[in-house]
Amino acid sequence: MSTIKTLSGEELFKNIISHAKEYGYIFPSSEIYDGLSAVYDYGQYGVELKKNIREYWWKAMVQMHENIVGIDAAIFMHPTIWKASGHVDAFNDPLIDNKDSKKRYRADVLIEDYVAKILTKADKEIAKAREKFGDSFDEQKYKTTNARVMEYLSKAEEINQRFKTAMDNNNLAEVKNIIEDLEIVCPISGTKNWTEVRQFNLMFSTEMGSTAEGASTIYLRPETAQGIFVNFLNVQKTGRMKIPFGIAQTGKAFRNEIVARQFIFRMREFEQMEMQFFVRPGDEIKWYNYWKEARLKWHLSLGFGNNKYRYHDHLKLAHYANAACDIEFEFPFGFKELEGIHSRTDFDLKSHEQYSGKKLQYFDPELNQSYIPYVVETSVGLDRLFLAVLSSAYQEETLEDGSQRVVLNIPPILAPVKAAVLPLTKKDGLPEKAREILEELKFGYNCQYDEKDAIGKRYRRQDAIGTPYCITVDHQTLEDNTVTMRYRDTMVQERIAITKLSEIIGEKMSLKTLLS
Repeated sequence: MSTIKTLSGEELFKNIISHAKEYGYIFPSSEIYDGLSAVYDYGQYGVELKKNIREYWWKAMVQMHENIVGIDAAIFMHPTIWKASGHVDAFNDPLIDNKDSKKRYRADVLIEDYVAKILTKADKEIAKAREKFGDSFDEQKYKTTNARVMEYLSKAEEINQRFKTAMDNNNLAEVKNIIEDLEIVCPISGTKNWTEVRQFNLMFSTEMGSTAEGASTIYLRPETAQGIFVNFLNVQKTGRMKIPFGIAQTGKAFRNEIVARQFIFRMREFEQMEMQFFVRPGDEIKWYNYWKEARLKWHLSLGFGNNKYRYHDHLKLAHYANAACDIEFEFPFGFKELEGIHSRTDFDLKSHEQYSGKKLQYFDPELNQSYIPYVVETSVGLDRLFLAVLSSAYQEETLEDGSQRVVLNIPPILAPVKAAVLPLTKKDGLPEKAREILEELKFGYNCQYDEKDAIGKRYRRQDAIGTPYCITVDHQTLEDNTVTMRYRDTMVQERIAITKLSEIIGEKMSLKTLLS
């Protein structure tokens, strides 16, 4: 048996960042030139984990649904697209600076973090009551009868409503008033010496053209969704798609974030995995609720536990939405958005129809009429999901003999290396036999060969990488064609016939087992 070390959120996060660099997951970009703020490179294991997460999402979203297909739209698009989508005029964040620390913040995030602290207090009171009353505990009743909890929830709701009204009216002076009334201080200077709040457009612009005079301003896409909308008719007609149907896409997006921090949680260059689901007008809320539930089930299939996730319904809806929520995940720095589900109405297709002058309608043979479909969007940040996996998997343990190990309990289907083949010694034909096994396994799985250091040290190295299986080739292997299979999570070892290896590894990688 092993004892898991309990770490504070801050300590855990610091250790994860350090581990990610030390074991080839994530490096600061351009590090030899002192790096580039909020930009990161994925190392040899990071790129594998990222690819595996992307593929798991793609298979679940596209392969498992007959009415969902994928595309890969270009990053550069016609600049009018971003006018039609509202990004040129409305893609802004409210910006505020602290005059003493000279640090810049998103005003909405300062207020949201303040509200989150109030809700955490309420959650602690509810958790205490749940523990006290056990199975008879009625959480809903407690929320509406306990004076302290009611006070917390009422205060949070009051702040949220005040902030929503200010943003709906674009009243930036009122946003500053809220920050001042709540006495929110700068985390660095500890002072309340704030500038006025102002809007900041998040799009990166560049120029396209062979000469400076003839160049036109274009934008690096701030989201991948618009590439789907402008290809709606192309996909619908060539794929003979019938509503309801979806178009999925993964790819890079770029935002000039004001506050790019918390490692890879908020970056200026990031990857999204999105699916836009086209439905009949009037059916959008039914499908919004369907995808809200379906996406949470997908996250839960990774096995990190129900308590790690929660829904957060949006109070302030984007200009295009009539319903929106986030699936939030408990990162080491608290619950934050992992995936957004939005009912986007017909805003996007209608706007592109208006700006392009081309009809973007669907003829519904069952209704015998044409209409602009409504859209339900699911959008998850691949880098954030990567961080969620890393955060949940990272564990520091003290073993029975007093020794320590750091292990990444990454779900086997996502693990960068599925199995490591280790000859017990570098002689007596063991390396040759080990390589024979490796050659067979690598057709189906990403495997690794390692003969350096004592076997215990090699096990620790594979634990730190997150390899679920270690296959040790010893002298008995040469006699009876069996190997020692060691399981990462339990450290249990058992003798396995070489012919059974692929079957055992494959069982844990089964999409059917995880998704059904």
